[in-house]
Order: sequence, then structure tokens, then C-alpha cells
Amino acid sequence: MQRSGKTTEEAKPSARTVVYVDADGAVVTDPARAVRGEIIEGEGSGNPRRRIWFRIEEVELEWLPVPESAFLLWVLAFLAAVWLVIGVVLHFT
Repeated sequence: MQRSGKTTEEAKPSARTVVYVDADGAVVTDPARAVRGEIIEGEGSGNPRRRIWFRIEEVELEWLPVPESAFLLWVLAFLAAVWLVIGVVLHFT
């Protein structure tokens, strides 16, 4: 019988180990400076329940003469302009 409304799975505290690594390979505590790392969630018994690896990599597209962020802003501006033109055309028809 459950009195608290939580299942036994939810009632157990989750042990979590987080390792962040910056671009120079040094271990850091700030996730904003991390470019790769590992997050391990377990039940406290030493057996990991879930393991997550991540890696952030800056990639330059050779065919793109501008940075990717600038390209995406131009794409967003173009789509907003198309949406505006469609709205104006539909308004006057």
C-alpha cells in the first residue's frame, strides 16, 4: 500500500555523477564552458541506471562564406519576409 503517492522507483534518491571537460581537456565545474562530458545517473548501489555522453563540436561548412549563425539569421529573416508577403497578399485578396 502506498501512502505517499510515490512509487518505490520514484522514492529512491538518485545518485548522479557529472563530469564536464573544456576545450583544453581540463575538467571544469561550469557546464557553459564544457565541450564534452559524461552524466551518469544511478540508484546509489554503484550500478548506473542511465549514462549520457555528449560532445559539442564547432563545424565550419566549406561552401558557406559566412559563419553558420549569420547564415541562419539570414534564413530566418527571409522566412519572416515571405510570411509577411503572404499575409499582405492574403489581406488584400
